[in-house]
This record gives sequence, C-alpha cells and structure tokens, in this order.
Amino acid sequence: MSDISIAQAAKKKPIVALAQEKLGIYHEHLIPYGHYKAKISLEGIQAVNHNKEGKLILVTAMSPTPAGEGKTTTTVGLGDAMNSLGHKTIVCLREPSLGPCFGMKGGAAGGGYAQVVPMEDINLHFTGDFHAITSAHNLLSALVDNHITHGNSLSIDPSSIAIKRVVDMNDRALRNIVSGLGGSANGFPRESGFDITVASEVMAIFCLSTSIKDLKSRLGKIIVGYSLKNEAAITATDLKAEGAMTALLKDAISPNIVQTLENNIAFVHGGPFANIAHGCNSVTATKAALKLGDYVITEAGFGADLGAEKFVDIKCRLSGLKPQAVVLVATVRALKYHGGVTLGKLTDENIEALETGFENLKRHVKNITEHLGLSCIVSINHFTQDTEAEISKVISLASNIGVKALVSRHWELGGKGAKELAVALSELVKKEQREHRYVYESEASLWDKIETIAHKIYCAENVMAAPKVRQKIEKISAEYPLFPVCIAKTQMSFSSDPKLLGAPVGHTLEITNVQVLAGAGFVVAIAGNMMTMPGLPRSPAAERITVDDNGNIKGLF
Repeated sequence: MSDISIAQAAKKKPIVALAQEKLGIYHEHLIPYGHYKAKISLEGIQAVNHNKEGKLILVTAMSPTPAGEGKTTTTVGLGDAMNSLGHKTIVCLREPSLGPCFGMKGGAAGGGYAQVVPMEDINLHFTGDFHAITSAHNLLSALVDNHITHGNSLSIDPSSIAIKRVVDMNDRALRNIVSGLGGSANGFPRESGFDITVASEVMAIFCLSTSIKDLKSRLGKIIVGYSLKNEAAITATDLKAEGAMTALLKDAISPNIVQTLENNIAFVHGGPFANIAHGCNSVTATKAALKLGDYVITEAGFGADLGAEKFVDIKCRLSGLKPQAVVLVATVRALKYHGGVTLGKLTDENIEALETGFENLKRHVKNITEHLGLSCIVSINHFTQDTEAEISKVISLASNIGVKALVSRHWELGGKGAKELAVALSELVKKEQREHRYVYESEASLWDKIETIAHKIYCAENVMAAPKVRQKIEKISAEYPLFPVCIAKTQMSFSSDPKLLGAPVGHTLEITNVQVLAGAGFVVAIAGNMMTMPGLPRSPAAERITVDDNGNIKGLF
C-alpha cells in the first residue's frame, strides 16, 4: 500500500477526545480544526507550566542522499514504540512546506506504518500557519514599498532593502525579479526577488517565540533596510508594522496537535528549512510537549552537521532546552551512496562501498558525542533490499567506534518494529546523564564562530570570504556580538560542494554573503551557491498528485 492509502485507512480518533485521554487537555483549551486536528491555546499551555518536564530526545541523520533516509518516519515510529512500552511520549515535528511536497518529496508526514495523520491535511493547507506567515511577511514587504512611494520620510535606501517577498512554493523564476514597473502609479522600479516561506525571518521568529508579546517584540526588530542619511538600520517597528503582522499570526502561534497511526499525540508546528534556517519545530510546541509527556521525540532537519548543530547552537541556546540523547538515523543504501555507489545500484550488496561510506556516519557520531557532548544511538532504518551481511557490517562498524546500532522496521511494522530501538534508548538515557555542549562560545566573534563550525563540524581546512563580505561580517559582529550563527549550505555534503560525498577533509568553505536576522536573534552566513528559493525537479511530485471524482487526494507519498 502507498503511504497515502495507509493513512486514509487509519482508524483515527477525534482529536479533542484523544487530547483529553492522552494529555489531560480539555476542550476549553483546544481549538478544533475539524475532527482530527486542533490547536492547544496558549492559555492551555500556561495551565501546565507547573508540570515536571520530560526528557527531550533529538532525532537527526547522516548526510542526506537522493534515496532518502526516513528521519521523520523514524521519529514517529520511535514515538509509537516508546508509548507501547508505557512511556508517555509525544512526537514533535515540523510542518511540511508545499515547496518540497510538490517538488521532490511528495509529502513529509512520515511513511509506511509510521505516519502522522490526517496526512493530506498536514501536507497541504493544515491549519493555515504557513499562509499566515506568508501574509505577515508580504505585508511587511508591501509596507516598505508603500512607505518609499509616499515620500520616504525614513529615508530608506531602496538599494539596501533587506527583505524579499515570499511564497511557499519552489519557483526558480521568482529568485530575481524587477518590481514596480508600469509607471509611478505602481510604485518605483527596483530589483528584488522571492524567497520560499520557510526561509523567511518571520518563520524563524515564529518558531522561536514563546508568547504573543515575545512574537510582537521580535517582529518589530526585523531589519527591512538601511537609511540613506547615516546607514542606520530601519526596522519593522519604524514602519509601524509589527502590530498588524502579529494580528495575522495570533492564532497560528498556538501549537497544532494531530495523531500517529497508533493514536498517539504528535505536535506539528512551524518549519524553517534546515540548510537556509535553523530547521526545528517551534519552541512553544517543544516546551508544551515537555510539560505533558515523559519523553519528547523531536527531529532536526537534514544531516547532523546542519540539523543537530543548529538545534543545539541556536534553538537550545536561545530557549534553554536541554536534550538528553540523540538518535542518528542511517540506511544501508545511504552508506553505499556515500561510498561511491550510483543510485541505480544501491540495491546491490556492496560491503566494500558500505565500509567506505561509513566514514560519513562516523563523523556525525563524533560531532554528536565529542563536539555536542551528547549520548548517541544509531537507528538503521530498514529497507527490504538490505542484506543480512550489510546490516551486520554496519552494526559491527558502529560497535568499533563505541556506539550501539540497531535495525528498526517501523516503516513496515509501526511501533512494534521500533521496540528494540525504544528499549535501547530508554536504557541509554537512564545510564548516561550528559549535559550538551555548544560548538562555540557566545562571546566569540562572528568570524570565529563560523571558523569553529567549519573546522570542528565540517572538517574544512580553510574558511574564506571576499573583502566586502568579510567587512560586513566584522560590522555585524560588532553590532550583534552575542548572536549565534546559522551557516546556510548544501545538506548533501559536509562541504559546500554537494558532490563531495563521504567525509571530506581539507576543503575550503567560502562564505558568499551574510545577513543579520535581528528579530530571530541569529546571523545567517551563506556558504557557496546556496539558494533561498529552491526550484522544481525535472519530474516534480506535483505531476503525480491529483483528486479523484469523490474528492480523495491521490499521489501524496
């Protein structure tokens, strides 16, 4: 059965009753969106603030490949398995972006018998959060252009405008545009472009805010451009924009709850990209789940060099969250791919390539245990083509570097297939109580922060930037000395070259641009040719998605 067929056949329970049964959250604190999805009000979250916090587990992965590794599927399957063992466990995921859903992925709500449902709703419009974020961002963009058109009393330099418009779709034709054509009635002509919504600073702010007040304050700090007079930063507050933006987001900030196929609660809220943003679900959802469960299983996007590093250095640093352990997802076919095997031959047994590709997994383990200071367990996401010899080799190689690896069959068997992983994880958490470490100190200069990540996490030999970029880095470092850094690079490699697989060393990381996100509270450093607006592939998933005559969606997977 396809993922969507499995999801549509699920025996879902009404979410209001399930929230009461599983979480002790009653209807007065729930905002239903139909029968099977709801938001928990901020008042409902405040009501459980006195509860003891559960244990936070991070799911991350080895470097991604075009074959897919199944991080979300593992997160959901592990959550179901932990619940089956009697541990009150809540899964925390990001909301899928329409861009990847209609692009490469075709959906991002798990897979097989480890999914969150209603799958179609979650993958498409859901509760409207992303539409609200898109509207809030584009309102600010419109107010910038409108202010300049009507006299520009703030003396905004049109060439310095720092924000583009956004749309939640992969559309390469919108990366660079000229707006305001057609005469003075249409504003003023200028070069601009679009980013994808999940790259918006509004999305980052949304996922880091903990209250309406915090949200409004952060939105007001967004830098929209700089003054012609003295190059001073012009903010959303200067444009009197933060109030209306907050009005558009006031409902969206409440976390969404849905259920797994096994009727366990999952929070699905927020979704910044992990290569061009920090790649984690909202702080509000994570903190609420910790007050409601014994364990919270959450994921961070892409490989651990991006997701796990940013989870710790940005999300945990800015929120005070403390993860207890890490589950590192790997697949036999991904290991072979990093060992030089082409996509068409990944189903063929190849122990030699697997051993070569294991260097990628080994580096991620080292980064997690040594540089982030966390306990780690490897989950081998099982595929039917995996051979016993290959699986045994992965387990042996992992044992040789001091980490336990287990096969997990959650895709095929649901929570039952991840029970061994759940037992090992609960034992690891009981046995090892570690405190996470940051890769760099908050007081370090921005350039030192970038170099430290590049050297420690990516094993780069050199870091370089053009003189103008380096000058910009020095200026931002002086103005925002304590901000963490989000390095935006390809997810496919430890380097900034997506074709450099395995565990490359001696490469050079080139920083091509840098931007301060004053509202979110971190700096984005773009490495190499990283786009903030993806494009569609040659055969996008959109070509396979349709609706039958009875209104049933087909083709999501």
